Amino acid sequence: MSDPSRMFSRRDLLRTTGTGLGLLALPALLNADEVSASNPLAVRSPHFASRAKHLVHIYLNGGPSQVDTWDPKTELTKWGGKKLPLGNLTTERETGVALASPFQFAQYGDSGLWCSEIFHQTASRHADRICVIRSMYANTPNHEQSMRLMNTGDERLSRPSYGSWLTYGLGCENQNLPGFVTLCPGLPVADSSNWRSSFLPGIFQGTYLDTRKTNVTELIANIQNPVIGATDQRRQLDLLSKLNRQHQAARQEDANLEARIQSFELAFRMQMEATDALDISKESKATQELYKAETVHGRQLLIARRLIERGVRVVQCYHGDVQPWDSHSNIAGEHRKLGNEADGPIAALLTDLAQRGLLDETLVLCGGEFGRTPAVEIPIGGGNPTGRDHNHHGFSIWLAGGGIKGGLAYGSTDDFGYRAVENRVHIHDLHATLLHQMGFDHERLTYRHAGRDFRLTDVHGRIVNEILA
Repeated sequence: MSDPSRMFSRRDLLRTTGTGLGLLALPALLNADEVSASNPLAVRSPHFASRAKHLVHIYLNGGPSQVDTWDPKTELTKWGGKKLPLGNLTTERETGVALASPFQFAQYGDSGLWCSEIFHQTASRHADRICVIRSMYANTPNHEQSMRLMNTGDERLSRPSYGSWLTYGLGCENQNLPGFVTLCPGLPVADSSNWRSSFLPGIFQGTYLDTRKTNVTELIANIQNPVIGATDQRRQLDLLSKLNRQHQAARQEDANLEARIQSFELAFRMQMEATDALDISKESKATQELYKAETVHGRQLLIARRLIERGVRVVQCYHGDVQPWDSHSNIAGEHRKLGNEADGPIAALLTDLAQRGLLDETLVLCGGEFGRTPAVEIPIGGGNPTGRDHNHHGFSIWLAGGGIKGGLAYGSTDDFGYRAVENRVHIHDLHATLLHQMGFDHERLTYRHAGRDFRLTDVHGRIVNEILA
């Protein structure tokens, strides 16, 4: 009778017969030495003292309009209804005349930061804490590519998300929770590629929670075992781990198998801690009202704060599934509705973090994957033009907390808000700056894969020192 442990899979056969090819695994093994196999989420020191320990990304997916939120343009108002003197606006769809913003702008705080009525609550309470970068730009006007670029630094290929890079570099302060959590009511465009770990060990992939579900035990599937207790589960898991390790010993540190083993361990540890962290009913009535916790966006931002205070490194909060801010038509009505949903909870998060002493060590990022055109979009098939097309040439995001200068508008677009022209900031520059605030030199945070050292910013990126406190 043949010994099953000596049987070859096709992969085993190729690895064994390919003389010298086994050395190709050496870089991965060397990287593995840097991250403890027994505890890959153990806390690790960054390259230098950090200003921030945590990151909350409020993702207004779909592309909010910069000229209707944080980048007022008087020239656009003057030219409303007229052909812009910019020539043909290179974007995804055909555009027409200038579309003046239907929203009122005002200055807020001691800094006089400009913001539209869409984010009145956030600006009125926190203008002096916020730094708006008005000169962002990306590479393409398509959602999938631009979202992938914003999240992973590459719009074309599967790459580790910035959340995965940060948990790879820092570990997690709470060993009973993931280092990186993604909250979304449904799935965004390009779905899991937005929080994937790619070639980094699988334990650093974002843990996705569908926030349409309000029951704590439903947010994470099968978080509790109704059949056996914790003691028997531990014995069961120890046996499973022993069998997996025996299986792994003959397969030269298979990365997928290691990820599966670690996922079982983390899932066991999460059963009590995650259930507690996600239970917003334990918050006071006043706090729930502050966040508008009866709404999806309010609930997930409150969960984000509860995760951050329990040591989770990175929390992403998508405003909605697919691309809610994608206002190709009726921008006046759609952006107002979206602002009403997002504004109060965002203001509540900043207030709550500040009151709890967490804002100084938490970097908050808010924005979309690109902006929108100053010209009206011509509807496909005819109809009344009332919206704006995608625009990756110039848009706005804002940062707060974590060592960021408040009350600052950095950079600028042209007179109509179409193209970033002064102090331009690419997504790679934003990533370099985020990593810097978390204690990393973006050129040194690397991982050896396929014969080369990869990093979040590829071969690009500069730190935007002007916005740092």
